[in-house]
Amino acid sequence: MEAEQVVEKILADAKAEAEKIKKQADDQNAAEQAKLTEQLDEYKKQTELLAKKAGEDEKSHVLAAARMNIAKEYLAEKRKLLDEVFEQARRQLQDLPDEEYRALIKKLLLDTVETGDEEVVVDTNEGRIDHEFIKQINRELGPDYKSDLKLSDERQDLGAGFILKRGKIKTNVSIQVLLEQARKELEIELAKELFSE
Repeated sequence: MEAEQVVEKILADAKAEAEKIKKQADDQNAAEQAKLTEQLDEYKKQTELLAKKAGEDEKSHVLAAARMNIAKEYLAEKRKLLDEVFEQARRQLQDLPDEEYRALIKKLLLDTVETGDEEVVVDTNEGRIDHEFIKQINRELGPDYKSDLKLSDERQDLGAGFILKRGKIKTNVSIQVLLEQARKELEIELAKELFSE
């Protein structure tokens, strides 16, 4: 073989080898490109899922905050209504006709008396509960009590109702205290109703 043919053969072999290497590189490049595209698609799906979840989480937080604000406004309105209702009830109890007021105080006294020798402290402007009324209560106390209730000379700003006093022990049965207790119980019920929804 001549030198020229040898050179051509070497060049042909080199060209064939170069094409083979190029084809391998192209195939490898295509495989890498396909793998990269697949990874990018997977990242895109993951990103969309994360974005969707983040959006749903944000939506949940916004809805929860909105529900909480609505609940607060609802509670504030209920409190406002309660204020009005209890203020009206307080005025109505204070303004009861004398006989109805005495009947209420009589019931409260009979329910509250423990020994029968307590002092009854009334409001500074009280005119419906007097010594005669206390004597009547003493007659109704019965044999289990000392029947020695006294109308105290001490007066306090109670509005309505009384304080039952025995030594240093005082039991406040003013209408204001009774209404506050009723209100607390009602507010507990309202809170249960509000936060159980």
